[in-house]
Formats: sequence, C-alpha cells, structure tokens
Amino acid sequence: MQNKRLSGLDIFRGYAIVLMVLFHFCFDLNYFKMIHIDMHHDIFWVTSRYFIVILFVFSAGISLKLAHQDTISLQKIKKRVLLLGIASLAVSIGSYVQFPNTWIYFGVLHFMFVSSLLALAFLKVPLLALFTALLIFLGSFMGWFHMHWLYSILQAPLHLPVKYTEDMVKFFPWFGVMLLGISFGGLQLHKKVFEREFFNAPTKINGFFTLLGKNSLVIYLVHQPILFALFLLYKKL
Repeated sequence: MQNKRLSGLDIFRGYAIVLMVLFHFCFDLNYFKMIHIDMHHDIFWVTSRYFIVILFVFSAGISLKLAHQDTISLQKIKKRVLLLGIASLAVSIGSYVQFPNTWIYFGVLHFMFVSSLLALAFLKVPLLALFTALLIFLGSFMGWFHMHWLYSILQAPLHLPVKYTEDMVKFFPWFGVMLLGISFGGLQLHKKVFEREFFNAPTKINGFFTLLGKNSLVIYLVHQPILFALFLLYKKL
C-alpha cells in the first residue's frame, strides 16, 4: 500500500506542477507584453499563486512524514538538503542574472530547504504539528509573527531587493502549511485521500501526472528557462 499512497501523492503534486506551469506561462505572456494583466494585485492571480504554493507546501509536508515513517533517515535528509540547497542557489543566481533588482532570495525552494529541516522536530508528534500549525495561522492573522527584523539585518550586506522580489514565500504562515501536511500524514489521513480509486486507477492521465509529480523539482527548475527561451525565439521570429 505504500507505493499506492506515494503514487497518489505524486499525482496530487502533478496537478500542482501543471497549475504552476500555466501560471508562469501567463506571467511570461504578460512579461513580454503579449497580454496585459496585473499579476501582483489582481485577486484571481494572487489567489491562484497562493493556491499553487499551498499545494506544493502541503504535499511536501506529507511527503516528508511518509519518507521518515518508521525512523528518521539521515541519508534521506542529507540527500534532500543537498538537492534543495543546490536548487535554491541556482534559482537565486538565475534570478539575479535576469532580475538584478528584484532577484529571488527566499522563494519556494529556499523555504522548502529551511522548513524541511525545522519540520524534522515534528515528524513523530503529529498532534503537536497540528497545534503548532493552528497557532502559526492565528499568530500570522493577528500580526504576531513577522521577519522584518531579520530582513533589516540582512538587506544591506546581502544586497537584498528593497521593495519587491520576484518570488517570496514568507516563513510565517507557510511553515504552518508544512506542519499541516506532516500532521495529515502522521494521523494517517492521507490514506482516506490517496488510496481512493481516483488516484489509483491505471489510466494514462494518472500515469502522466505521476511522472510529473516524481520529477517536480526538475520541472520547477527548467520550465521557466525553457518558456523564456521559447518566448525570446518567438519575439525574434
């Protein structure tokens, strides 16, 4: 049953991949002035981005819990830290080259890198993870948690963007979503979702989304450079 659960989770993550690519495709259309939309303020696009990030972070929390279901594996932790660390650095360097004034210093992958390490403390205590997640949501809504002090310290020495960055995933409240995923997996609620026929039917579409989910990190890293190259080629032609 373990393979089925993971397959269902891959399919779930595959949906997020498709939505992300579509979102960035529209972003690029807007960037190259082929359409005119306000992706930073329009409620549809802002909500769409939040929804996509929720899918990724929530599924990451479930995946982290299932990867260490029996015992916490140092080998898996090392591999994850190495992959996310390199990927985060690649995103920062790539975004700095393309957007030097608004480069990404704490986007989705940077958040995943940090939160995956801190979340290890909650893997064996799903109820504590759930309680902490709810506390984070409440605290964020009430304005108790913010990281302005850390930004103030790091902005000058790291030359962080002053007003805007191309992608920002704040630690709070998003760490709460990660913990919610951990509690979801720890309380075995994922079985009620990913063991359903919808996620396990041997269809071509499920196979396609499974493939996307299994290669989500690679797709995340390469899809934007590919899209940008295609748009540049189109503009030149």
